[in-house]
Amino acid sequence: MSKEFNKVALSFHAHPDDAEAWNAGVLKLLKDKGYKIVIASMTAGDLGGCNMTMKETAKLRIEEAKKAASVLDAEYYMLGGTDGFLFDTKELRLKAISLMRKVRAGVIFTHLPSDYHSDHRTTANIVETAAMVSSLDTVPVKEKPLEITPLLYHTSPLTLSDPLGSQIVPPHFFVDIKTAIETKKKMLGYHISQIELMKHMHKMNDFFGYVLEGNRNYGKMAGVEYAEVYWQHLGGGFQKEPQVQNDLSEFLINKMS
Repeated sequence: MSKEFNKVALSFHAHPDDAEAWNAGVLKLLKDKGYKIVIASMTAGDLGGCNMTMKETAKLRIEEAKKAASVLDAEYYMLGGTDGFLFDTKELRLKAISLMRKVRAGVIFTHLPSDYHSDHRTTANIVETAAMVSSLDTVPVKEKPLEITPLLYHTSPLTLSDPLGSQIVPPHFFVDIKTAIETKKKMLGYHISQIELMKHMHKMNDFFGYVLEGNRNYGKMAGVEYAEVYWQHLGGGFQKEPQVQNDLSEFLINKMS
């Protein structure tokens, strides 16, 4: 029996620039297919500033995130976790469930469980658990349960390796984002605070260029100019309909060259 999933894509990551870095190409393509786009972060990225307090950094980064989200006419939400000190708590799980229900999410994107960053891994765990129970009426939140458990997809950072440098499970599919790359650049460009931060942390002079180089590297694997990579969460408790793959079929590449 086929199921109807709401055409609402919720990009739910750890920090305010994560959706733009790892997921913006597909979000643009989905918007063009009639999806409503929602962007959320677990934290305000409040450690990610130079010569500012955490409060000042959080305010700036939320403003940057809202401007970036506006490129896709997307709503932006921040759940109140603390950057660098993000823990999987009952409070954050309930907030995540409330948000999924509020926006009536049909498709959710989040980090890989084996991502290099501990905040990313924690976010992946919270989002996975929240999505799995978002349709249950016994969950103690005020929002109406979703009609069906959302589809869950995982995004990738710049390399296909785990925190110890080992190769991770190959992507389920690549998406050719060449037609969306200018939108991705525009969205990334609002996160100006991260330019100085990356210079300080990693001696990286061109953070945005580094992100796009990652998309070019994935593109080389797939035989296109720019690509993003994805995994669908196919474990127990989740539906397995390939909705994103079907809706973006003309941009889909299932195998590396």
